[in-house]
Amino acid sequence: MDIPPDSRTPVDPRSTETPLPHWFGALSRLPWSVLYAAGACLAFLAHRVARYRLEVVRSNIAGAFPELAPRARRRLERNYYRRLGELVAEVVKAATLSAAELDRRVTLSNLAVVRNELDAGRSVLVVAAHQCNWEWLLLALSLKLGYPLDAAYKPLHGARSERLMRAIRTRFGGTLIPAKELLARILRQRGVRAVAMVADQEPVTSDYKWWTRFLHRSTAFYMGPEKIAQATRYAVVFASMRRLDRGRYEVVLEPLLAARSPMEPGALTERYARRVETQVLASPQDWTWSHRRWKLRRPLYSATASALDQGDS
Repeated sequence: MDIPPDSRTPVDPRSTETPLPHWFGALSRLPWSVLYAAGACLAFLAHRVARYRLEVVRSNIAGAFPELAPRARRRLERNYYRRLGELVAEVVKAATLSAAELDRRVTLSNLAVVRNELDAGRSVLVVAAHQCNWEWLLLALSLKLGYPLDAAYKPLHGARSERLMRAIRTRFGGTLIPAKELLARILRQRGVRAVAMVADQEPVTSDYKWWTRFLHRSTAFYMGPEKIAQATRYAVVFASMRRLDRGRYEVVLEPLLAARSPMEPGALTERYARRVETQVLASPQDWTWSHRRWKLRRPLYSATASALDQGDS
């Protein structure tokens, strides 16, 4: 599915699919110190008062780090909620963050891994995890790639929340596509582009699951990126994100699969799982422990469960 380089379309970094509500724009223009203070208050309320998914967080941390003492687990728990408050502040600020400030705050390392493919006329699949600030990652890719960026997402249930998040996520030219429609849209579209997916949530509604050992537990992984790579023969790149300081991040782009490469079933998903596990272990407070990541139980007999489960047999 190679596409001639001259079919590329310019990206307008000022474009947006959805207008931003005026009240939210005013909120977003508050100073960083005010937004971070508000985020800290929200984090305290979520953790100590509302106890937002607290049992889920504690269960996930305990299963992932059985070797940690109770005091260390509670410290990780507190740090996670603190980071969640900072993330809320940063998402609010993203609504009015200038291109220049975003460029200062999010560094993309090894961008040539993606740009070389795009410049050669080949579209690329970029996969990431819910690590650090994935919303800023989407904005940084939209701004810096110089090519159209399509991002898979799960539409929100509330109409107002959906419009607001679309306004934020598309303000530097990215296009949002519901995850269930992504492959069909890719196969219909023309032109060189990057396709972005955050794929570390549990595949509850998917018929395709890959079971592997992840953070000490048998874990099902969503196989959407692998199915897309098989259908399109795109190169696949992993975007590893780490926090340098509050509000400052580095993204390292790492090749997972070369374009047109043959692959064994589950091999790409397994590589992705290992990359996600590595960055979670390096900075556990920056992963989303409030996701219900381990609801599924591995069936004793099924094709997807028995294909490959490294370290779990």
